[in-house]
Amino acid sequence: MERTHIAFFGRRNAGKSSLVNRFTSQAMSIVSDVPGTTTDPVRKTMELLPLGPVVVIDTPGIDDEGQLGAKRIERSLRVIDETDIAVLVIDGTVGIGEDEKILLEEFKKRRIPSVTVISKSDLDSFKMPEELIDTITVSSLEGNGIEDLKNKITSIIKQREVRPLVSDLVEKGDIVVLVVPIDKSAPKDRLILPQQMVIRDLLGAGAIPVVVKDTELDIALSKVGTVKMVITDSQVFGKVARIVPADVPLTSFSILMARFKGILDQSVDGAQMLDKLTDGASVLISEGCTHHRQCEDIGTVKLPGWIREYTGKEIDFTFTSGLEFPADLSSYDLIIHCGGCMLGESEAQSRYLKAKTQGVPMTNYGIAIGKMKGILDRVMSFQ
Repeated sequence: MERTHIAFFGRRNAGKSSLVNRFTSQAMSIVSDVPGTTTDPVRKTMELLPLGPVVVIDTPGIDDEGQLGAKRIERSLRVIDETDIAVLVIDGTVGIGEDEKILLEEFKKRRIPSVTVISKSDLDSFKMPEELIDTITVSSLEGNGIEDLKNKITSIIKQREVRPLVSDLVEKGDIVVLVVPIDKSAPKDRLILPQQMVIRDLLGAGAIPVVVKDTELDIALSKVGTVKMVITDSQVFGKVARIVPADVPLTSFSILMARFKGILDQSVDGAQMLDKLTDGASVLISEGCTHHRQCEDIGTVKLPGWIREYTGKEIDFTFTSGLEFPADLSSYDLIIHCGGCMLGESEAQSRYLKAKTQGVPMTNYGIAIGKMKGILDRVMSFQ
């Protein structure tokens, strides 16, 4: 499920953590009068009424000091990459400063919707900054303004464009076959998130998802009747493409995720770089989540093998995972990213924008594999 990432920014001791705790009705962050109590971004995944599924993030103060403080500021700024809605907290007893103005400009530059909150309205020293308009005044101690903040964020969420995952490609009663390999790298006793998301979206559209392993795909196709489309794990693209009739649309979970995140066209363009790699080329393979590596791991084992086989070149590979994504990408000739199911839309688009800005081609697992298997046109024809 796609969750809206709501991040709270501001100076030290501006009341961010107190506001986050009141906003979530939980003791999510440690609160203290000591400036710099929040030393790392604190994330809470939750269902927050009336907002729905969200990730709430409390960040360290943007005005921290010293060598360690600089690292905390860097982490706060890093959170902007994954932010869908920014809440700027300004201490009502201090007023707005250059730090807040820089943040507001950064939100504007990145087109991140933001809400400015003036905190500590219950204190005698509170004074409303005259230069600010369209703000919400809050008191975390008394709870004033919290509902106004929730209502404002709710209105922003409702205005956000929601791309369909797969529901717009099917009609009620359509049979869609989902191919889910169960091998050593598959999670024990569960489906991975993209598979869950596709199943839920198909059910919501009134379609009929049929889930099958690649080893039983031919049997399933012979029994289920007319199939609207087949969606497979990219790792078995070659095998599945040989089994599925040419007139049945075929794609993968990771390609649908690229479409869902709004990065499909750039990913298709980036895959063309596979034909241009030379000996000694540098390729970054990046995953949005962290997991225990298996002997058949797709990112660190299968993809490098397929790339070497496809190009016939000796390639230098670098691997990253989770929140680890280089700011400087200029040393890479190509970036291949996972489907990004664990990344919010803003985070996924931020990574692709960094690559585009620095002139580095970027694609994703499914599109790269489709290209190397010689079936890219086919697996993109579902649109």
